[in-house]
Amino acid sequence: MNTADLPVVVGVDGSEPSLSAVDRAADEAALRGVPLRVVYASLWERYEGTALAGDHRPFEEVRADDVVAVAVGRARARRPDLTVSGEVVPEEPEYVLVREGRRASVLVVGTRGRGSVVEMLLGSVSLTVAAHAHCPVVVVRDGPSDGGTRRRVVVGVGGTGKDSAATRFAAEEARLRGVPLDAVRAWRCPARESVEHPLLTGAPARLHEEQAARVLEEALANVPADVELRRRTVEGPARDVLLDASRDAALLVVGARRTHGHLGLQLGQVAHGVLHRATCPVAVVPEPA
Repeated sequence: MNTADLPVVVGVDGSEPSLSAVDRAADEAALRGVPLRVVYASLWERYEGTALAGDHRPFEEVRADDVVAVAVGRARARRPDLTVSGEVVPEEPEYVLVREGRRASVLVVGTRGRGSVVEMLLGSVSLTVAAHAHCPVVVVRDGPSDGGTRRRVVVGVGGTGKDSAATRFAAEEARLRGVPLDAVRAWRCPARESVEHPLLTGAPARLHEEQAARVLEEALANVPADVELRRRTVEGPARDVLLDASRDAALLVVGARRTHGHLGLQLGQVAHGVLHRATCPVAVVPEPA
């Protein structure tokens, strides 16, 4: 199957954030003209205990089926022409969704599952999936869909100046939605440069800004001509710059070159920061090592 024909996959658990993710996933699949696959990863077999008499099933199994049925019905009601399927998988959700990502064009998850009380922090399942999936992962905050009122896609451009998977994904999202693409490159002038040459006040900052502009142009060289492109270089920490740029955006896109830490694979600081703090959906796009 061609990559462009792979389904959009959404992870659900019956929580409000996962229902928001279903809405987003249905829209994403409809835009791309691909099927939607709804997945509930459940460990009900662990708690089944002794076999029940007759045709009765364990409560958790019944609940999982109900969750999937509600999610599938919600997606079909939102996008009547969309092909939607659902499945309950009796495994850890992190493992299931990462595996599903190998056969998906996009993977969509909510910010947190049931029981979380920290509104602005990301749930462990969502964070793990974003850190390990092999396809773009869109993390959706709880709340109603924007209904198309948010009229731009924002992408953070890294420091290499190369065409990136994140830039290509962001450009495609903007093209599919018919909205502008805001490409943002954050830059900083080291404090020591502003004081070491008092006769060159402003020169170091200008040089850093010009370098950021060159990086931005190189990264955007292959953006299709039919995408309305806006370029911005902004001084400041990359996480803060992107969070500010993405206010009222339909989507914030960041690339992820995973790092190996003492806890295993981890996201970089910028991706990790915007996932925790962005108020709009965030797409984490894996970049080649």
